[in-house]
Amino acid sequence: MATEDVDPRFTDLDAWPIGSAIEAMWDGQMSAVAAVREALPAVTAATVSAADRLKRGGRLVYVGAGTSGRVAVQDGAELLPTFDWPQDRVVFALAGGDGALLASVEGAEDDEADAARQIDGARVGAADVVIGVAASGTTPFTVTAISHAAARGALTIGIANNPATPLLAAARYGIAILTGSELIAGSTRMKAGTAQKVVLNLISTGIMLRLGRVHRGMMVNMHVANAKLKRRAEDMVMRIAGCDENTAATALYDADGDIKLATLIALGYGRSEAAALLERHDGNLRQALADEGAA
Repeated sequence: MATEDVDPRFTDLDAWPIGSAIEAMWDGQMSAVAAVREALPAVTAATVSAADRLKRGGRLVYVGAGTSGRVAVQDGAELLPTFDWPQDRVVFALAGGDGALLASVEGAEDDEADAARQIDGARVGAADVVIGVAASGTTPFTVTAISHAAARGALTIGIANNPATPLLAAARYGIAILTGSELIAGSTRMKAGTAQKVVLNLISTGIMLRLGRVHRGMMVNMHVANAKLKRRAEDMVMRIAGCDENTAATALYDADGDIKLATLIALGYGRSEAAALLERHDGNLRQALADEGAA
């Protein structure tokens, strides 16, 4: 298995000057990112299908064990502040439970029964998208969770760093990122983990693009939770609506921090009228503006 192989180029890595070792590790990180390119068609197909499924109101479910599970949680946890994705529409199924985020749980990655229990407990169904991540592509917990989710009707995506693995076969969309051997054999927190995070970034951000949570390169569904973000939100309203700072601030206040709603208010719509316009276009600001000839 490539991710577990010892690369003969680095057998004496521990004896190298630290600067040379760090340069080699940096090269490895760059090669991990480059390895994602070959997987872009699969990433695109999975993203389009996932976005279409989530229009039904379903949830993103992240599944993993160890490093891969923690990488998956990092991606999902960022969706609320970045895109105001509802907290109840993100689910994490981790081998060993939440405690595995901070400490290794012995034997958890082999617990197939717990994987099925977690998927059943989350009541995963046909509206949901389940993403399983495992560097080896063979982790029993993750493979079982994906298989069980598929049997319950969910759309499934598998991300692995080895080809032709059980995880890729079990998922509706299998994404192989062939990062090869690690500088430190089996340390998949390095190249494999980096590539996994890149792919997860692409999928989750692509989904949010498809769902209209980005407008002209701006996070218009951003959760306005502090003074810095409030200022950023005002700047977005000013830029999109072409208004001054006071108008943007007032509109944002009237919209209770909803940037898209505030933009339409700043353009002269009443709150209820603006809300109805957005609802008519499933919250897509670009479509709402085009509908009124304001884009």
